[in-house]
Amino acid sequence: MRRAKFFRKIKPGVPKRYLMFMAAFVWTFAGSMLLYKGAVFLRQSPAHIWVKIGICTISGVLFYWAIFSKISLKHSRRIIKLEKEKPCILSFFSLKSYIIMSGMILMGITLRKSGILPVSYMAIIYITMGIPLSISAFRFYYFAFNFEKMSKRFY
Repeated sequence: MRRAKFFRKIKPGVPKRYLMFMAAFVWTFAGSMLLYKGAVFLRQSPAHIWVKIGICTISGVLFYWAIFSKISLKHSRRIIKLEKEKPCILSFFSLKSYIIMSGMILMGITLRKSGILPVSYMAIIYITMGIPLSISAFRFYYFAFNFEKMSKRFY
């Protein structure tokens, strides 16, 4: 009982709107990092660069439309519907999402370090994944800047 009270006291709680900004920042960071690394890999393998950029752009937008748009909307709704007015600053993701994110990061690092795939394929994968993450980040920014309006929409 005392311990629970202590942890509630030191928990870094923030307004839900700030959680939306945290989600936007994390997705911006991840998307930017993947786009940057993909661009570095693309420069190391410049053959057919415009074809690769076209494939990445089309694939990234389709990936956003098919998967990431639903994921980012789900996270946005979850944040808005949190019961606490000041939830923990790390609650912009669910536990399941943290596990999935960790697995994806580990898989990306493993692919990059192992040398299993050529640099040209790594460029395509990184850029293709960076695009939907970046687009999703804009959705989080939109929800954060329009938090009151979006909160009313989902309640």
